[in-house]
Amino acid sequence: MATSAENLVGSPETLVDAYRRVRADTIRLIRDLQPEDTVIQTMPDVSPTKWHLAHVTWFFECFVLGVHQAGYSPYDARFHYLFNSYYNSAGKMHPRPRRGELSRPTLDQVLDYRKHVDEAMCGLLATDDVSHDVNAVVTLGLHHEQQHQELLLTDIKHVLSRNPLQPAAVQSSARSPGTSPGSYTFSPGEPGIVRTGASGEHFCFDNETPRHDTLLPAHEIGDRLVTNGEFREFIASGAYQDAPLWLSDGWSTINEYSWNRPLYWDDALETEFTLCGPVEIDAHAPVCHISYYEADAFARWSGYRLPTEFEWEHAAAAHSVHGNLLSSDNWHPIAANGASQLFGDVWEWTASAYSPYPGFRPLDGSLGEYNGKFMCNQMTVRGGSCVTANDHIRASYRSFFYPDARWQFLGLRLAKDRHG
Repeated sequence: MATSAENLVGSPETLVDAYRRVRADTIRLIRDLQPEDTVIQTMPDVSPTKWHLAHVTWFFECFVLGVHQAGYSPYDARFHYLFNSYYNSAGKMHPRPRRGELSRPTLDQVLDYRKHVDEAMCGLLATDDVSHDVNAVVTLGLHHEQQHQELLLTDIKHVLSRNPLQPAAVQSSARSPGTSPGSYTFSPGEPGIVRTGASGEHFCFDNETPRHDTLLPAHEIGDRLVTNGEFREFIASGAYQDAPLWLSDGWSTINEYSWNRPLYWDDALETEFTLCGPVEIDAHAPVCHISYYEADAFARWSGYRLPTEFEWEHAAAAHSVHGNLLSSDNWHPIAANGASQLFGDVWEWTASAYSPYPGFRPLDGSLGEYNGKFMCNQMTVRGGSCVTANDHIRASYRSFFYPDARWQFLGLRLAKDRHG
């Protein structure tokens, strides 16, 4: 019997079938792009689409085929330098801010590279004696590719937003405006010691471990995300000029870059750029593309605070993964319409710095560079977004960004302390 990918997808899908599916999903995301779209880099945080397609392929070639496939011949040995990202122990790499300088290999060559690696990988995975080590690295690699599916979409959104023609990344009909979610309400979170982190029953990243006890104070957490309409009120109040609302670094940042609204909103606060091109801002949909500084200032302006990542996880653990995720094909946040929005729509800034759990140990070897070395100067976000794969997200999932990041689908939920 072929090796099962049950820990990846929660079903008895074989590993080779999971591999084919995830790899095909990536190609589906670029179906409406032109080759010229795939080569541009508009800022250091953004990578060209073509680079994403090649990098996730390099991951399988480097960490699976190069280690576990006897006699494997690399497609082009020079690609190891071009498409390594941050694995210093695996060798030198082309500088991240200069990925947009790579006109070659062409998109066609990158797609041929993917085909070459896919044929070798499917041959390896179709055998009956796939080792536990191969299964583990391939499963990690598929989740890694799903992360890059999201990055590919958020990066191409930034690229296309800089084009005066305001082109769309996907051809799609406009979404109907959502209904008003009503006043902002909270649900109680009982105080006490709770278990935090992945249980180990299914796949997880190393930064979700080990599972441990966390003490929660008495608190309440918002029943939905903050909306565009509510954030408009924040802007209209003069909050971007109100220094006491802001953390010191936040105040410096918004003044240095002249921020006065979310990324992709127009000056009139009427339209926003989306992966489907410019659309009218839906007042009832979750606000997105805001920094941690803006999320924190909004919470303070509202008289509340951001939840900690542990408060968020405790609330989310009681819910199944369901929401406006990648398979919904909206590729943009939508109004709650009664949903809690704990999964999908936007990654939610939390008040928690991205740091190791007690007893954390990274993976051995080069793959230990995946998460642990970034546990400094970043903030934890939770919940996934409208471009997160459905079988990739879970309550224990921790992602992280620098507090000034805005190009990802980043929004917020409110929380408050409960006394008495």
